[in-house]
Amino acid sequence: MPDPIAVPGVLRRRGFLAGALGVGAGAALTACTSNEAPSSGTAPAPAAAGGGDNAAPGQPVTIGFSAPAADHGWIAAIANNAKAQADRYTDVTFEAVNPTNDITQQIAAVQTLINRGVDALVLLPNDGSQLTSVGRAAMQAGIPVINLDRVFDSPLAYRTWIGGDNYGMGVSAGNYIGERLRSAGVANPVIGEIAGIDNLPLTAARSQGFADALSSFGFQVGPRQAADFTAQGGQRVTANLLQAAPRLDAVWNHDDDQGIGVLAAINQAGRNEFFMVGGAGSANAMRDIQADNTVLKATVTYSPSMASSAVALARLVAQGRGMGDLAEQEVPASITLASATITKENVATYLPLGFES
Repeated sequence: MPDPIAVPGVLRRRGFLAGALGVGAGAALTACTSNEAPSSGTAPAPAAAGGGDNAAPGQPVTIGFSAPAADHGWIAAIANNAKAQADRYTDVTFEAVNPTNDITQQIAAVQTLINRGVDALVLLPNDGSQLTSVGRAAMQAGIPVINLDRVFDSPLAYRTWIGGDNYGMGVSAGNYIGERLRSAGVANPVIGEIAGIDNLPLTAARSQGFADALSSFGFQVGPRQAADFTAQGGQRVTANLLQAAPRLDAVWNHDDDQGIGVLAAINQAGRNEFFMVGGAGSANAMRDIQADNTVLKATVTYSPSMASSAVALARLVAQGRGMGDLAEQEVPASITLASATITKENVATYLPLGFES
């Protein structure tokens, strides 16, 4: 992906984005460049999961890990969180293969982990469909797979899936916008949408959730543009949307990474008659919300802290243990994380889970 971009009032790297599990915190999309420390304060620490009886040392296990290349802030945080979580356990050896965006290379790397006989695998595939075969190969070799976020085509390819709720993101954004507009007594609002990549199922799910939530207030989505989850794309399509819509009451931007460009376009146009909601939960978006000096008033989470929980789950599965707060003796087969709404009132609670764009 491209290098950092400079826009008036903004010089940042691109990046992407929490619920709670019995084994820890969790609650995103695809991946951007290496993280920078924010201009004020220090970068948020990687999210940690685990506690209580589950944290007690057990049988030593080796956990393999594979993810795409960290060419996006969200993916960089995924890798950082996974490693930091593994380091918390004295009974875990963490083996991460080189990250890559080449599907053939990722398959080969995961096969290497299978040949080494790791005790469990945490796998965020570049493409769930094309990596299904290697997930099945691991499971057939007796290695439980924790499928992280991008789901395989077959449940035979994983022991447990954990990931975010794209539809729920849209619902959270729509509910916040609907409630705020209704409280303000706005009739027939013009509500814009800056989507991600339109040919991705996750984008369709986010948009559907947004439309469904707004409809419960009697509202509908107005002007809509699809970007590409980059700051440059966000800036370009937002400029077009603003030109086509002389009046807006609210805007939802699907991703806080492309939100850097979205805000730049809004500032360049001198528009401030509306408020905006972001998506994913980046630390820089949260700091903007905290400062309350832009149109960005909220963001809905899709947090890379899910990687911390994935490693915690892999450890428990490999050790034959369940989640301490559940009655069942086994880790669940599927965990969908909730999308929280972050506003000025609660941003301090979520900022430690944010990732740097």
